[in-house]
Amino acid sequence: MSEHQDGRCENCIIRQLNALKTLSKEELKKISDSKITKSVKKGDALFEEGEKLNGVFCVRNGVSKLSKMSDNGKDQIVKIATKGEVLGQRSVITEEKTNLSAIALNDMEVCYIPKNHLTDSISNNIAFTKAILVHMANDLKFADDVIVNMAQKTVRQRIAETLRYLDKNFGVDQDGYIAMTLTREDIANVVGTAKEACIRTLTSFKKEGWITTDGKRIKIEDDKALYRLIEGL
Repeated sequence: MSEHQDGRCENCIIRQLNALKTLSKEELKKISDSKITKSVKKGDALFEEGEKLNGVFCVRNGVSKLSKMSDNGKDQIVKIATKGEVLGQRSVITEEKTNLSAIALNDMEVCYIPKNHLTDSISNNIAFTKAILVHMANDLKFADDVIVNMAQKTVRQRIAETLRYLDKNFGVDQDGYIAMTLTREDIANVVGTAKEACIRTLTSFKKEGWITTDGKRIKIEDDKALYRLIEGL
């Protein structure tokens, strides 16, 4: 299959990971004719908090962090979005400014889809509408879990949980280190703590033999110990 054919929405396997899988071949062809494939460099923004979007971003490759700036200027990472995620759809559907920022954690390739395709499909395709609602419901459930974790779990538990999440969802490199490398500040922003507290916690994990580090890279050495900490065992 040629690169051009592979880039067509009707031939793209990425759509099987999101609500676009419910669209008909004709609907997908219309999207393909108007979408724009973009390369986003690490550290660049797909969109900023408070921006008005005229379309959504379907992630073909790469990872981004979805975050919100608090009143005191601290960046709180709400979610890490990976291949197959459609970003910005809530803002497009509600016609409101974005509530979050999306920043690339590594080099990304995304497809920008104009909002008329999203709104037309919601109006005319019941299966697509249901898939969008299920996705938003899952996002709300995820947000509920984050709120409970923030209120009931310690910083040590939250950092352990984050490390296990990264290990499970991104796997490890050839040396056994978690393939998705986050800065200490990013990890702190995921769990909602200060960078210094994050560094102290990781250092304690290292002393206990639960992890090893190499610069920013982290390798889990004792997954059971992290699990027991998270569960309070």
